[in-house]
Amino acid sequence: MTTELIILIIVVLTALAFDFTNGFHDTANAMATSIATKALKPRTAVALSAVLNLVGAFLSVEVAKTVGTGIVNLDAADGSSGLMLIVFTGLVGAILWNVLTWLLGLPSSSSHALFGGLIGATMASLGTSGVLWSGVLSKVVVPALFAPIIAGIVATVGTWLVYRISQPVSDSKKTSGFRYGQVATASLVSLAHGTNDAQKTMGVVFLALVAANEIDPAADIPFWVRLTCALAIALGTYLGGWRIIRTLGKGLVEIDSPQGMAAEGSSAAIILTSSHFGMALSTTHTATGSILGSGIGRKGAEVRWGVMGRMVIAWLITLPASGAVGAVTWFIGHYINQVTGSEWLGELIVFLILISFCTWMFLHSRKEPIDPSNVNDDWHGEPAQGSAQTAAASSSNSVASQKAKV
Repeated sequence: MTTELIILIIVVLTALAFDFTNGFHDTANAMATSIATKALKPRTAVALSAVLNLVGAFLSVEVAKTVGTGIVNLDAADGSSGLMLIVFTGLVGAILWNVLTWLLGLPSSSSHALFGGLIGATMASLGTSGVLWSGVLSKVVVPALFAPIIAGIVATVGTWLVYRISQPVSDSKKTSGFRYGQVATASLVSLAHGTNDAQKTMGVVFLALVAANEIDPAADIPFWVRLTCALAIALGTYLGGWRIIRTLGKGLVEIDSPQGMAAEGSSAAIILTSSHFGMALSTTHTATGSILGSGIGRKGAEVRWGVMGRMVIAWLITLPASGAVGAVTWFIGHYINQVTGSEWLGELIVFLILISFCTWMFLHSRKEPIDPSNVNDDWHGEPAQGSAQTAAASSSNSVASQKAKV
């Protein structure tokens, strides 16, 4: 087995590891609201999402083409080994950011972590000319800015209409009926997620194959690439990113079934549209915008704006943070290879760094585990604005103030 083939295998396995983290990181996008409203049991929800992610991965390859040919200037890379190191360290940046934000329970974008890692590693290697900025702007930045806003508006209007139309219906019948509707809309989001996110890893594996001269840049995505990427994201989805599911389902909005159905319907429509046009949309941004809109659309606007603020901060720093990690790990790998004259030792050291950091973060997460048994526990952070908790807190403060005056 040649050195080039060994490196290719390591890169492909790392890409599948990213795909796996993408799955458990983004399960919340489809199933958080259904789990929060008890429309689906936690384990049933993630199993259903995993199957539909698997199916969705085979419905389109437009997003995979965007990632494989629309971000990195393949012609500017310094031979196959140079491009391979770029792809590898870009993946390392994405994985480390995914695992860190999972540990913190922050629903940041796996897509932007991947793009940030690739852009950072490419700039470290080739400078700014190595990045196809027009593709980044049109296929990544523009959707990132508009998707959550559009999703929020659609979900706000949808939620308002749902409550308006169903006003004569009793609360018990309303809850029961919309829970069935949530199963359908959550399933559609999972299917849409497969058509968008699973393909990003397909594009990265395609980049690695091109770098290794195993495939022509103009060729189609091989079937084995589509199958392995679909299986990896499905497995990650099934294991469930319970920490993020809890944040989206319980931490952002006090949600019930009509809101959940409106949010999921909005997310599915926008994700499927973006997949059709080859836009590498952030499903996290879209789902979060939809959930936020569902809270605003319901009278009382039960939203925890502080939680939303922390999410937005994570969104803003995802691209530069993962890009910085991608660049630093590229310099580490490149320097070690130059000093030792090796073609693979740098990649091995960076791979060991990746495993070490991921292991540490996983062990740290075990100190306060989140799993199906406690994912729906009451949120003990800040109260939702406009909720009963806020009213109670205000009343308590008012009484305390009156007593102090007396």
